[in-house]
Amino acid sequence: MFEKVLVANRGEIAVRVMAACEELGIGTVAVYSDADRDAGHVEYADEAYNVGPAPASESYLDQEAIVDVAERAGADAIHPGYGFLAENAEFARHVESTDGVAWVGPPSDAMETLGEKTNARTVMQAAGVPVVPGTTEPVADADEVRALGEEYGYPIAIKAEGGGGGRGMKIVRSEAEVADALESAKREGEAYFGNDSVYVEKYLESPKHIEVQVLADRHGNVRHLGERDCSLQRRHQKVIEEAPSPALDDDLRAEIGEAARRGVSEAGYTNAGTVEFLVEDTVASKTQRADGEAVDGEFYFMEVNTRIQVEHTVSEEVTGIDIVRWQLRVAAGEKLAFDQDDVEIDGHAIEYRINAENPAADFAPTPGQLTTYRPPASIGVRLDHAVAQGDEIGGDYDSMIAKLIVSGDDRDHCLERSKRALEHFAVEGVHTTIPFHRLLLDDETFVAGEHTTTYLDRELDDDVLEAAVDRWGPTEATAGDGTQAETAAVTVEVDGRRFDVVIEDGVPRAAAGGGDAETGSGGGAGADATPEATTADAITAEMQGTILSVAVEPGDEVAAGDVVCVLEAMKMENDVVAASGGTVESVPVSDGDSVDMGDTLVTLE
Repeated sequence: MFEKVLVANRGEIAVRVMAACEELGIGTVAVYSDADRDAGHVEYADEAYNVGPAPASESYLDQEAIVDVAERAGADAIHPGYGFLAENAEFARHVESTDGVAWVGPPSDAMETLGEKTNARTVMQAAGVPVVPGTTEPVADADEVRALGEEYGYPIAIKAEGGGGGRGMKIVRSEAEVADALESAKREGEAYFGNDSVYVEKYLESPKHIEVQVLADRHGNVRHLGERDCSLQRRHQKVIEEAPSPALDDDLRAEIGEAARRGVSEAGYTNAGTVEFLVEDTVASKTQRADGEAVDGEFYFMEVNTRIQVEHTVSEEVTGIDIVRWQLRVAAGEKLAFDQDDVEIDGHAIEYRINAENPAADFAPTPGQLTTYRPPASIGVRLDHAVAQGDEIGGDYDSMIAKLIVSGDDRDHCLERSKRALEHFAVEGVHTTIPFHRLLLDDETFVAGEHTTTYLDRELDDDVLEAAVDRWGPTEATAGDGTQAETAAVTVEVDGRRFDVVIEDGVPRAAAGGGDAETGSGGGAGADATPEATTADAITAEMQGTILSVAVEPGDEVAAGDVVCVLEAMKMENDVVAASGGTVESVPVSDGDSVDMGDTLVTLE
C-alpha cells in the first residue's frame, strides 16, 4: 500500500479522498492556491503546499507544479479527485512516467480511448453494447449531416467530439436548421475544448439518464455496483442523483449492469469509472405498444467518465462499498475482494448538491461568507463538505458548499427523511439551492420518479422558484448580482406566540421556516434562462467573472441562441448567448479577461 498520497484537488472531494487514505494508514498531501490558504482540505491534510495564484489555470491545472510537489513531499501516488485534471490523459501519462509516483485512476491509454466520444462508441459497439444510432467518425459538412438526418429521422443532435454537460451540442429538428447548427456546434467545440470536430446522433427527446458505477482491478476482475439515476438535470447539468433508479425493473437493471462490465473490459479499463446510458420507454413511463403491452426499456451507451464522480456517494450508501478506498487499493495492485454476486442493493439514497446559487436569479452564483452554517445530522444523513461557519465562499472556483446524502429503507422513506434533513439545513450569508431541493420534494413528477432529463427545463415556473426562495431562503444573503441585500431580523410576539420577521429592503417578510407566511406552491422546477443579457447592439455580462473563451470574431454571423463567449464565475461556465441574430462588430474582451457586471462583451451590427 502507498505511504503518502497527494490529492490534486480541493474542497469536499479532496477531504473525501484524504479520509479514505487516513483509514488505510496513508499520509496525505494537499495542494492549494493563494485563494485557498485557509480552506478545509488544507487543514485536513497532513501537509500542504502552495501551487500558485487563485486562477485554476495557474494552480490546480498546473501539471508541472503538482508533480513537482509530489516529488518534493515524497508522495508515492497522486489521486486527482474529480474536475480539474481528473480526466486529463496527458496528466495521467505524466504521472505514470514519473519514477516512484503512481496514478490513482485508469491507465492513460484507456482514458484517451474512452475520453473521445467517437472512439468510445466504437469500443462499446465492439463489446456488444447498444449505442444511440449515429456516426463513429466526425462529420465533414452540412450535406453529410442532412443525409444522416434523412437516415435517422429528425430530430438529430450535432455534438462536439470533446464535449460534455451539453457543451457544443445542438438539436436539429429540420433540414433547414442544419447549416447554422453545424457551424454553431463547431464554434462551441473550439471555444470549450479546442476541438471543432463534431459527430451526429439520433436525438432522444425525453430519456432517463442512467449511469453504472464500475470497479476494475489489474487482474481481470470487473464489477458493477448498480446504477444511479441522474435524470433530474438543469441545462444538462445534474442537480439531484439517486440509487437505485426508480425507473428500472430487475431485468433491465441486470442488462445495463452487464453491458457496462463488458464495455470497460473491452477497453482494458481499471480502477473506478462510470458508464452512462440513456434509457427510453422505462417501466416508470408505462409506455404502451399498439397492442396494449408494456414496452421494455431500451438503453443506449452515451459516454464513460474515467474518474470518481460527484454522485459516487449514493452508490456507496446502498452497497456499503467504499469506492474511493477501492480506488487506492486497486492502484496499489490489489485484487477486488468481492464477486459480482456479493454486490447487493440495500435501501435507497439520494444526493442533493448544496450550491451557493440563487435559484430565483437564474441560479446565479452568490459568493459571500457563511455567517450561519448548521448542517443536519441524525440517522440517515451523510454530509460531504469542507467548510465551516464563518468560511468565505469565494468566486474563484465552483459554487458547491456541500453534498447532502440521505438514505432510507426505500425511496418513499428516503424522500421523507430528505424533507427533515433539508428543513434543518441552516445557511445564512449566501443564497443556496436548498429552497430548490425542498420545492422538488413536493413535486408530483419527481416524487413519482417519472422525471426525465428534459423535465426541469420544460416545467419550471419562475414564480414558483421565487416563492420557494422567499419561503425557505436565507434571511440575510448576497443578491443575485453579488451585492448585499439590506436586511434586519426582528423577533416579535403576537398573542403570546413568537414570530421571526425579516425586514428586507424595507419590506417585512417571514423568516425562513418561521411563522405562517403566505407562500406560493406547486409546479415543477429547473431553469432555462441565460445568465447574460443582450442590449440592442451589445451583449453585456450580468455577473462578475472571467472570460473562459471567446467563440466569435468581428465579421462573424451569429443567430439567436448562439454562444458568443463563455464566462466563468465560481468555476461555473456560463454561456453568453446572442438574443438575436446579427454580424459581430467588435469583441472588446479576450480569453482570461476579468469583467464586471454590465461590461460589454460583444457588439453586433
